[in-house]
Formats: sequence, C-alpha cells, structure tokens
Amino acid sequence: MHFLRSALVGVLLAALSFGALGWAGMAVWSALSTAMGDAPPDRARREVVLAVRAVTVTPGRAVPVIDAFGTLRSTRTLDLRAASGGQVVALADPFRDGVRVARGDLLVSVDPAEAKAALATARADLSEAEATLRDAERGVTLARDDLTVTQEQADLRAQALSRQNDLAARGVGSASAVETAALAAAQARQAVVGRRQALAEAEARLDQSRTARDRAEIALGEARRLLEDTSLTAQFDGVLSDVAAVRGGRVAPGDLLARLVDPAALEVAFRLSTAQFARLTARDGAPLADRALTVRLDLGSDGDVLETPGTGLRESPVVGEGESGRALFAGLERPAGFRPGDIVTVRIAEPPLSGVARLPASAVGSDGRVLVIGPEERLREAWVQIVRRQDNTVLVRAPGLEGARIVADLGPALGAGLKVRIIEEAASPASASAPVSAQQDALIDLTPARRAALIAAVQADASLPAQDRDRMLALLEGGAVPLGIVQRIEQSRGG
Repeated sequence: MHFLRSALVGVLLAALSFGALGWAGMAVWSALSTAMGDAPPDRARREVVLAVRAVTVTPGRAVPVIDAFGTLRSTRTLDLRAASGGQVVALADPFRDGVRVARGDLLVSVDPAEAKAALATARADLSEAEATLRDAERGVTLARDDLTVTQEQADLRAQALSRQNDLAARGVGSASAVETAALAAAQARQAVVGRRQALAEAEARLDQSRTARDRAEIALGEARRLLEDTSLTAQFDGVLSDVAAVRGGRVAPGDLLARLVDPAALEVAFRLSTAQFARLTARDGAPLADRALTVRLDLGSDGDVLETPGTGLRESPVVGEGESGRALFAGLERPAGFRPGDIVTVRIAEPPLSGVARLPASAVGSDGRVLVIGPEERLREAWVQIVRRQDNTVLVRAPGLEGARIVADLGPALGAGLKVRIIEEAASPASASAPVSAQQDALIDLTPARRAALIAAVQADASLPAQDRDRMLALLEGGAVPLGIVQRIEQSRGG
C-alpha cells in the first residue's frame, strides 16, 4: 500500500510538471506571435461621441447696428480777439483754462485811454459840425429873405417902366425917362439873379454842413465802439480755453486772447462708407434725422462707458477732395461728461430686417457653413446666407433650418456624420430685434461646469492685469454674468 501511494503521488507530480511546461510553451508561442505581427484577436469597438454646445435657429426681426468712430466738437465757440491794441489792465479773476464764466461777465480789459481821447475828439468835432450846420441854416434863411426883398424891388422897377411906357405912348413922357426906367428894371432883375445865386450857395453850404454833421456822428459812434471794444465780455455761458492774455501784457488788434467754449453745445462728426450709408438710407425711405443712434465714450479698462442718445442726424452735402464715403453729424441729447475732441463710438440702428436669425459668430464658418444636429444626434452640413456680422454675432438667413439646433462652436474635430452629445444649450444672442449694445449687457445663467471653466481660464491668463482679473472673478463667482464678459473670455481661450 505504501508503494502504491508513492507511485500515485509521483504520477500526479509528473502530470502537474508536464501541464506547467505546456502552459509556459503556449505563453511563449503567443508572445512570439504577437511580436512577429500577427493580428490580435478582434475586440468590440465603441463609437467616439463628442460633447458640443448647441444653439437653436430662430428667425425673426433684427435691427442691425453700424459702428463708427467719431470726434466730438463744439458748435458754439467764440474766439476772444483784441479789437484794439494796448496794454491789458484788467482780467477776469481767475482767467485760466477750464474756468466757467457766465454771460455778460467782464473777461479782458485793454487800456482805454486812447479810446477815451478819440471819443472826446469825436464829440468836439460833432459839436463843431452842429454849430456850422446851424450857421448854414441861418444863412439860408437870410438869403431867402434877401431874395424876397430884391424880387419886390424888381417888381416895383418893372411897374415904373410900364408907367413910363404908358406916358410915352400918350405923348406926355420923355424917351430919357423911359430909358432910365428900363435900365433900373434891368438892374433890379440882375439883383434878383444875384440873390438867387447867393441862396443856392447858402443851400449848398447847408448840405455840406449836414454831411459834415453826419460824418461827425459816424466818427463819434466809431469812437464809442472802439471804447467798448477795449473790454471783452462773455456772450454766452461757457468755459475758457487756450488762454493767452496776461495782466500788463501788450496786445495788437486781432491777437487771440482766449476761446470761449459752450460744453453743452456738442456734436459728433464721423464717417461711414458708401455701402454703409446706402444701407442706412435706401431700404425704407425714412428721413435720415429719424435714425436712432447712440454715442459711447470708453472711460477705461474697467469697462465703464459714458453713453447718450444722438439727435438730429445729418449728412454733409459734398464729398471732400481725396475723401471717400459720407461725412455725418449729430447732436448729443445729454452732453454732460463729454468734451470737444473726445474720440467716441457711434452706433446707428439700420432699418429692421425680417426673417433673419441671430447666431453666435463661432457657429458660422466664413463660407456660411453650419453643422446641424440631426436625428440620433449626428451632424450634417448646411449653409446659410450671412447678412451682417455684428461683433460676436452673425445675422443669417437660413431657409429650411427654422427651429433646427446647430453646433454653437465649430472646430476642426467636428464634421458631418459624427455623433455628438449636447452638454448645454448655448445662450441665444438676446432678442433679434435688440441693439447689440443691449445684447452684450444682457445677463445669463451659467452651468457649474461652464462657470468653473471660465474661472480657470481667467486665472490662467497671465496677460490680464490684476485689477481686471479680480473684477472678472468677482462677476463669475456671483449669480448671473454679463454675456459680453462670457463671450470675451471664451474667445480668448479659443472656444
């Protein structure tokens, strides 16, 4: 029995040894087969599914906006120039750039001594001219009286001649008496002519005296004006600029002493291309002055802006030599905070468009290609007509795609036929009829994943100033976030 048990144990150990050697041989053979390039056994493969954001195509009524850069200028500016030369003896206190003055305030006074002397001389000349005029008037009166008396004497001489002629005709008179009477009558008539000539000369002197009096009055008025011009007063409420006058300095006629600017009378001047101007005016025929526009001034890197509606839009009637497009001008409804010379952004609402959809710019290719999420969430290509590009959005006409969902962010890894998984519906670019400025200021809610991705992108951006980074993080860590901030961060990180 002991021998039999030992034999069985030996057989078992031999079988285990041969089994181990066989398993080792199979492992070596499998390794050699793999190394020699034999095909591995087939395994079940799974399709790659990409995660995307989607946006719905919703056609509607949109208001495109034209952006242009313009310059502010004052429509009420007065150059304060010296009308007469002399020494500056008085200035407004203070008389410096940026000082606000009221209408009627005395600004600059030049030494009036010469002007006062000229005024006194003009008054004396006027008094002399008036005295000469009165003397000429009396001379005319005397000349008329002398003519009247001389005419009466001539009439008497004529009567005497007529009586002598009557006596001579009856034979009782003498020829010498008739001749004497005729000679006296002729002399009387000659005297009348002389008195008439004297009257004419007196009347001429009267006219000359009146002319001299008028000239003296004109000279007096000129002297008064020159005296008034030695003092410059504010013609309207405004602010001083380009101040150049100093107390005690001498100025010449025409020298620029300062400028008076009305900061409340501002307008913006800007230029549009011919195509933009045509879009602005050719569609609905509405007057140019009725177009809504907004003037915005960027106040710094923190995103603060100063904004006011524009009024009275108008265009230049000519195109300057060497220029192109159209020059336009508009007033400011609330000019507070703006100053002449500011570079501003002008946003003008175009006539509304119907049947267009507003999509994110990242959803549409340069050729109008979009990726539509079809049945079973597979992608297919489609093309839309790009109507306008508006900042981070695009206005398109998409016939046949009404209500379809498209990929919000195109990328090289996406193409037709791929299966995708929608991780979230991208925020629709606000209302299609809202201006772009209102869309970018709209607040949107973020999913936790998207919020975390945006925070990580801001923290990783080393080019951001610390102040801007803290401000963005504070906005992202709060509740709703401005759409413009989200779009800017996503664009900077490429997605």
